[in-house]
Amino acid sequence: MPCLHKPGGAIAMAAALLLSGCASLSGDGGFKSAATVSEQRTGAPASVAGRLPQNDDDTRALAAVIDQKLAQPLSANDAVQIALLNNRSLQATYWSLGIAEADLVQAGRLQNPVLDFKRSHGGGALEIERTLTFNLLGIITAPMAGRIEGRRYEQSKLLVANEAVRVALDTRRAWVAAVAAGQSADYAQQVQASAHASAQLAQRMRDAGNWSAMDVAREQAYHAQTIAEVNATRKGVVMAREKLTRLMGLGGTQAAYRLPDRLPDLPAAPAELPQLADIEQLAVNERLDIQAAKLDVARIASTLGLTKTTRFINVLDLGLVANSEGATNTRGYEIALEIPLFDWGSTRVARAEATYMQAANMLAQTAVNARSEARESYADYQASYDLARHYRDQVLPARKKLADETLLRYNGMLMSVFELLADAREQAGAVRGYIAAQQDFWIAQANLEAALGGRLPASTIKQGNQP
Repeated sequence: MPCLHKPGGAIAMAAALLLSGCASLSGDGGFKSAATVSEQRTGAPASVAGRLPQNDDDTRALAAVIDQKLAQPLSANDAVQIALLNNRSLQATYWSLGIAEADLVQAGRLQNPVLDFKRSHGGGALEIERTLTFNLLGIITAPMAGRIEGRRYEQSKLLVANEAVRVALDTRRAWVAAVAAGQSADYAQQVQASAHASAQLAQRMRDAGNWSAMDVAREQAYHAQTIAEVNATRKGVVMAREKLTRLMGLGGTQAAYRLPDRLPDLPAAPAELPQLADIEQLAVNERLDIQAAKLDVARIASTLGLTKTTRFINVLDLGLVANSEGATNTRGYEIALEIPLFDWGSTRVARAEATYMQAANMLAQTAVNARSEARESYADYQASYDLARHYRDQVLPARKKLADETLLRYNGMLMSVFELLADAREQAGAVRGYIAAQQDFWIAQANLEAALGGRLPASTIKQGNQP
């Protein structure tokens, strides 16, 4: 074995390499970076005081913020913020960044050296062997491994921010559905009360001999139908509220929050967005899931390069040896190299190549889906706005004018009470249609924001209330 004349210098060099490979944790696991991205996309902060709750003081501060927002009818923006702060599944996703950062820091640290000590004696001779072994392969490949884990860490931050955006938009959609359900239930109750009065009137007219049994049955059947609609809308209210409650992570007395009585009015005009081709490109450029998929492909490509580099070298260790045999001391070094006699690494390379092609095709499909979702959601957004505006500007005014004319002619004894009641039923259907059209529009806007990777820019939205 060749002699190493200055083992102390080699040990010092190896120690320096070890120290240079040490990295430290950030303390927040990269949460601030992900929270900044999600806040830009959602318009709501993801934490109180810029950090995740970790102790009783943080929990009390979070509860105070939530209670303050629940003290008044809950707006969509407040519901989104509560969800970002309090949704437990999302909180678990936030903490996954700490795992990714730990993996990154671990990748930047070299493996610990191995100290082997042997002592033997016999025949009057004492033999002592000391070996300090370093993983040379780990030292050589550490920079590349660090870059790979760095891409994984950046991908994790994008995925966490994307999950926050998804929860925010799901909460916005759930808020719209819950408010619309409550508005529909209130109106159904009003229609049911009117139908009840009509049924009582019909029975009195029948008792007076002015109405036939068929006329009475018609009004009673309509009254029964309105009761069924009230029960159905109440069921819808419970389901919609509970979905919103789950997304916000609320329970106990906090689940008794109040919502506005009605949906916001339509904006003066739909958002002014670029041409369809530009919208597709905007989705590809801005969506966080696509950015994360790109980083995943780059990471796997780096892994493939690393796999090809080390396919023939599985174990490469450098050892510093110091032997003592009686009064004689010897020093030197040894290198352990695994000989690729049976496994030439072809399976590892093939696996890496297949993994890369899998990720590349998934990225391509994600881009295809993004373009399609952008086109579909934009078309739905425009059509939903046109329909809701038609109800607001055409259908409801026309129904009101017709109702006024019908009542005027009824008061002048030019129309029968049957025509008056039939017109009231048709007007109720128009109002229900408008509520549904409003709900569809606000949900379509949330779907468009999801397709484009975040909230629509304020400059694209005309004056009008926003949920």
